[in-house]
Amino acid sequence: MTHRPYTPWLFLAPGLAICLMFTIFPFVNMVVLAFTDASALGGGRFTGVDNFVRMAEDPKFWVAARNSALYMAGVVPPLVLLPLLVALLAQKAVPGIGVFRTAFFTPVIASAVVVGLIWTWLLDSRGLVNNVVEALGGTRIGFLTDSTLLLVSSMVVTVWRGLGYYMVIYLAALANVPKDLHEAAMVDGAGPVRRFWSVTVPALRPTMVLVAALSAVNGFRVFSEIYLLSGGTGGPGGASTTMVLLIQSVGRGLTGEVGYASALSLVLFVVLLGLLLVTLKLNRREEQL
Repeated sequence: MTHRPYTPWLFLAPGLAICLMFTIFPFVNMVVLAFTDASALGGGRFTGVDNFVRMAEDPKFWVAARNSALYMAGVVPPLVLLPLLVALLAQKAVPGIGVFRTAFFTPVIASAVVVGLIWTWLLDSRGLVNNVVEALGGTRIGFLTDSTLLLVSSMVVTVWRGLGYYMVIYLAALANVPKDLHEAAMVDGAGPVRRFWSVTVPALRPTMVLVAALSAVNGFRVFSEIYLLSGGTGGPGGASTTMVLLIQSVGRGLTGEVGYASALSLVLFVVLLGLLLVTLKLNRREEQL
């Protein structure tokens, strides 16, 4: 039975059309708009690199870039280490371990809006945490009104939400660690801690690099946590604004500056692409060791 050469492309056509319509075209359009002064109402003329010159002189951009970088630096270490510790506990075959795994994974599938409302209720000036602090004789803490505490609180929410997701990645990696290596280490007299550092960690290095890359990308482009906890304002005076929140605030509404927002998006894309390339290089290095 013979097949026409275009037959496979007929099966690929629906998926390719969706990819072209919702991924490739919007990206190309964003790149084009980044070099124009387009507005939300359309139009726009070519302005060259004016948007990028404006960006370099815009203090809001530097505040957002700094906050995004700090956010990334704040969430990556706990999201690399804590899920590993949880995965080590979750891989034990003991009664009730399924409930333990489900409890840690539930925040992953929870709606971002629901998560934001829960944590806003907890951290608000009249929220549960401050009520407990006041009941213990302390003073109320401005978790959501202080720019620094707002960033830290958002980091806590990000770590809490991502814990279960990265735990699953580590569980899959732990299942592939050769048991004979642990058995050989036990024969040599190595204890649990020694086996962890000498067997488990070296075997999980590529996975740890992957988790670091994913959490770094998600941390740098954080939006929902800051947006929901700050009520969409980016904190007092916009001092806690991140890159994606800045893009949203610049480009939204009938007066939105789509050209400038596209330029900001292009810079964000380049930064994230750089992070992924660094991760790819580190992964290749780990595979060669």
